[in-house]
Amino acid sequence: MDIPTEPIGSIPRPPALLAALTDHAAGRISDAELAARQAGAVADTITRLEQLGCPVLVDGEQSKPSFVTYPIAGLDDLSPDGAVIPFADGHTRQLPHLTSGPFRYRVHAAEYLKEARRHTRLPVKQAVIAPSALSLLYPAAGIAGYPRKVFLDDLIAEAEADIRGCLDAGAHAVQLDFTEGRLSLKLDPSGGLLEDFITLNNQVLERFSTAERARIGVHTCPGGDQDSTHSADVDYGGLLPQLLRLQAGNFYIQLAGEPDPARVLEIIGAHLRPGTRVFIGVTDPIDPEVETPEQVRDRVLRAARHIPVEQLGTCDDCGFSPFADDTSTSREVAFAKIAARIRGTALASEALGV
Repeated sequence: MDIPTEPIGSIPRPPALLAALTDHAAGRISDAELAARQAGAVADTITRLEQLGCPVLVDGEQSKPSFVTYPIAGLDDLSPDGAVIPFADGHTRQLPHLTSGPFRYRVHAAEYLKEARRHTRLPVKQAVIAPSALSLLYPAAGIAGYPRKVFLDDLIAEAEADIRGCLDAGAHAVQLDFTEGRLSLKLDPSGGLLEDFITLNNQVLERFSTAERARIGVHTCPGGDQDSTHSADVDYGGLLPQLLRLQAGNFYIQLAGEPDPARVLEIIGAHLRPGTRVFIGVTDPIDPEVETPEQVRDRVLRAARHIPVEQLGTCDDCGFSPFADDTSTSREVAFAKIAARIRGTALASEALGV
């Protein structure tokens, strides 16, 4: 059995879809016209991944406004002036904050999954946002008549429904995007915020059976937007031992862009639980250079010195375009990196005799 390899999620949108998003925002095309362009981009993404020999597919998040805001897009009880996330190059992203309760998702990820599965018979993975990220929607000043405890109860229920809906709709795997994990240690170096995030995410994960959790994974990275990151300067040593406490069956860990990957692998190897699998990042979406299959192979072989091969997989470091307007990486470069990951992983499997 080959070493498994999976994409993380987002792929840059084609020019026609980017133009449609601009036209829709300006009122020049209808909701139906935008939806048709998005559906076309999903179909094209699925087809191209199949042609590359990708064993597990994604829809490239072609219809999501962003990896984090898809559940709340269009809600009328949000104010735009929420938490600000600063990136190393000086640009920022800002979350909204909730103004009233009860909190409910407007869109569940199973809707994206069902559309993607219309175009293929191959396994399809679905990314969802971790509840810890959405916990940042609750304002520090509170909401009259809607205590934080009640909000968190509602959030846990909605996050469970988001994951369960994808499992029930036939997802090969469901991936919780947890990029705020590393960022939390920048915001609170004591680790208290990270502990809160881990506890909250486990409250959701513990609602699933052992068999279900085998199909659920968690992705971590230092953010990746417009070729910049929000927390690459935070030591993985503070995050990974806590991350691996999450009650998930799979972990997708950014590694290709790390300055000292061997040290990171040592930490993973020391804290990896039996029965879980670690997909290590072997391509870096922020690096404009396309990795060669041989580079990918060597990264996998290095990882196999620290992680049992039966618990090892490969992935991209993060999504290539987690926000719809991120055009810092071209669609062609993204597919070239994915092709290198697939071929390089196969070369490593041959070298390891699996």
